[in-house]
Amino acid sequence: MNDPAAEAARRRTFAIISHPDAGKTTLTEKFLLYGGALTGGAGAVKARGDRRSATSDWMELEQQRGISITSTVLQFPYRDRVVNLLDTPGHKDFSEDTYRVLAAADAAVMVLDAAKGIEPQTLKLFEVCKARQMPLITFINKWDRPGLEALELLDEIEQQIGVVAAPVTWPVGIAGDFRGVIDRRSGEFVRFTRTARGAEIAPEEVVEPERAAQEEGDAWSAACDGVELLETMGLDHDEELFLGGELSPTFFGSALTNFGVRLLLDAVIDLAPSAGPRPDRDGHPRPLDSAFSGFAFKVQANMDKAHRDRIAFVRVCSGTFERGMVVTHARTGKPFATKYAHAVSGSERETLEVAYPGDVVGLVNATDVRVGDTLWFETPVEFPRIPSFAPEYFSVARVRDTGRFKQFRKGISQLDEEGVVQVLRHPDTGDQAPVLAAVGPMQFDVAVHRLENEFGAPVELSPTSYTVARRTDESSAAVLRPMRGVDVLSRADGALIAVFESSYWLDRLLAEQPELKLESLVAGDQVASISR
Repeated sequence: MNDPAAEAARRRTFAIISHPDAGKTTLTEKFLLYGGALTGGAGAVKARGDRRSATSDWMELEQQRGISITSTVLQFPYRDRVVNLLDTPGHKDFSEDTYRVLAAADAAVMVLDAAKGIEPQTLKLFEVCKARQMPLITFINKWDRPGLEALELLDEIEQQIGVVAAPVTWPVGIAGDFRGVIDRRSGEFVRFTRTARGAEIAPEEVVEPERAAQEEGDAWSAACDGVELLETMGLDHDEELFLGGELSPTFFGSALTNFGVRLLLDAVIDLAPSAGPRPDRDGHPRPLDSAFSGFAFKVQANMDKAHRDRIAFVRVCSGTFERGMVVTHARTGKPFATKYAHAVSGSERETLEVAYPGDVVGLVNATDVRVGDTLWFETPVEFPRIPSFAPEYFSVARVRDTGRFKQFRKGISQLDEEGVVQVLRHPDTGDQAPVLAAVGPMQFDVAVHRLENEFGAPVELSPTSYTVARRTDESSAAVLRPMRGVDVLSRADGALIAVFESSYWLDRLLAEQPELKLESLVAGDQVASISR
């Protein structure tokens, strides 16, 4: 058996985050292409004609809409390293799922559209990274199309995000006239050659500066002036600042045409940290060579329609995972057998025999495992719970066909466990008319689609007048229940949730009756800055 610490040093586990349509899923596909994990050409998000959909967008609704709505785990080898790539939803309505994925990553790649720069969702997701002090690599995508000036983009990143963007590569040619990049580390000009639909690795030619000056003319002169300006400004890579989340190595390219993809993937290998010791709930790092431990950051049901199974995705934090080992489920204290362990890539899977820190294990039919749960072997440990976001949208769900109520109740419970939506129940209606609570309205679309297509339970949603929710207790609930504009609901974990029709009414109650327990629904303290 290999040494867990040595194997951890070979792992690069990172997430990709971006605003929708910035090219995140296309970049994911191209990483797989360069890692040798695709043999038939890289797919694109918005497939046309006979082009297949993206490997990471395996869910039917994703393929219909052309966007990522659920996170995906992909693993591939590159340069004698093991890359664990976690693709995330880009839409703001699924920011909670993105946060769960970031809890399992050691670094992140932020993809920006060269024409749009920092968009609202990019900013919110970066705040999540910042709360975790996560090392961030920036990829300015779509440089083959008209866009903003390079220096303008750098300024925007620093002003809106608060991190210094330090270009490692600098484009030759303005946005829309992309010739290649200057690698600031070597001073070399890397010229790119377009391939048909970007289906193959883009040929690269290293051109000497003297020749580049002759062949590229004004574009080369402007790029050299830009590099000199960057040096004057001191925008150079600093490893300490990068690892502390204060500086972001920045790359220019085009995922669709594969321009700059190799340089970016090399940067993930060379710059991103390997899997390190994870702090437990008391803040003590769990040594990599300790006995196996891990935590579940995602639960997904019905990935395989033929088997209707349920998979818990577990990030390995320490030791060596071996299929068949019996571990302890920290939340329940019960033993848990790991006979059915898979390596999962999109919707594809294969039996996994062994895994090391940084890897992700898919445990099939882990019915009792919830998001945030810890699993350990021999030496007890429990990792911090993954914070949840406060919901902002609330709808009552009812099954259209009462004969399908059993399927409806099962589906609602499953979606709650996965975190697709939060499910709140009224003491008078219970499972007959649960309240679905979401960060964004598109979560309701996913819930309705899955209830109908996976569980055979068509539903109708009725919007409520609730606008804000707070955690309360039984004594405070007794005071709140008789009030108008307030309801007290319960979650599956037993927590009591007070929902209000007006934030003004909530503020007034807090001022007039400060003894009432009305706490933010954000679990934990890591995302206080991004909760509403």
